[in-house]
Amino acid sequence: MAVTLENFLKDVELRAFRTAEIATGNVDEALDIVQDAMLELTSRYRDKRADEWGPLFHCILHSRINDWHRRSRVKNRLFGWLPTRREDEMDDEDALASVVDPAALDPLVKLSQGVAAQALIDSLKALPLRQQQAFLLRVWEGCDTRQTAAAMQCSEGSVKTHFSRAVAALRKQLEAHWDV
Repeated sequence: MAVTLENFLKDVELRAFRTAEIATGNVDEALDIVQDAMLELTSRYRDKRADEWGPLFHCILHSRINDWHRRSRVKNRLFGWLPTRREDEMDDEDALASVVDPAALDPLVKLSQGVAAQALIDSLKALPLRQQQAFLLRVWEGCDTRQTAAAMQCSEGSVKTHFSRAVAALRKQLEAHWDV
């Protein structure tokens, strides 16, 4: 069965969103970044072979994330003194989000899993961007060192260094939650 571009994008979209969300800390920005990366892939590279889509997509995605960080630094330098929106000015929460799922896990199990998962996400967000990218590409996306280097546009040695430092930092920060 031939893999279509649509199937590839469906398969990668959630992981790409989580990667962008961790990198930016903002759901809306992450959605925009992933959408831009998907549009770029479909408009410029749809004629490439299916096995080339993964590295191309991740290269585009991480370029967009790097661009977002550059723009944010400039924006913060220029407009960092302006006040931000307060929490009480935020939109109301979606009513469906507060409905209880009767098939949900035991609350204590769910709580402990939620705390550990949130600790992982917080620890990933705290990593330097290049370490974060190397870890997410290697672990979440299953890319090898060569593919990760291509996506990050750096050498394989740099990927190994960033990945090793990320794993060491995560082990240190998460030892209370998991036996790592």
